[in-house]
Amino acid sequence: MPRLLILCTHNSARSQMAEGLARRAAQDIGLDLDVFSAGTQATAVKPDAVAVMAEIGLDLSANTSKTLFDVPDPWTFDYVVTVCDSAAEACPAYPATTVMRHYPFVDPSGGILERWRTVRDQLGVQFTSFARALAAGRAVPESYADAPPVDTHPVAAQPVGT
Repeated sequence: MPRLLILCTHNSARSQMAEGLARRAAQDIGLDLDVFSAGTQATAVKPDAVAVMAEIGLDLSANTSKTLFDVPDPWTFDYVVTVCDSAAEACPAYPATTVMRHYPFVDPSGGILERWRTVRDQLGVQFTSFARALAAGRAVPESYADAPPVDTHPVAAQPVGT
């Protein structure tokens, strides 16, 4: 089973949302994908991230912010994706067999909920495209611009735990 790490600075918003969205995208298409997120520093998961993810049926309320050293086997990821520029700069070196991607997303912190929703939906497009590429045996997108548009708005929120 491939392993994916999504890395951000504080593991408080973008990487947390991306983890949930990547996991859901993989499940929706029947792809076995082991998904983790971490930060270069640990803080706390932002309430606005929890709120906008709950709107689409993903529960982040029990999530905690963690560093790379808090995830199992931190040096054995098949894919490492940074979602902010500072994490890309601070990302440690991985073996040559690890596929590295940088998908920079705007930090929604301090913004209105609509800004959080926009970032959530952009993350949904990107990580759905990522999962679909893996499932099809294609290379994962090189950048955000390479991700084809997909519907990231579920018709009805799924119950937590599905």
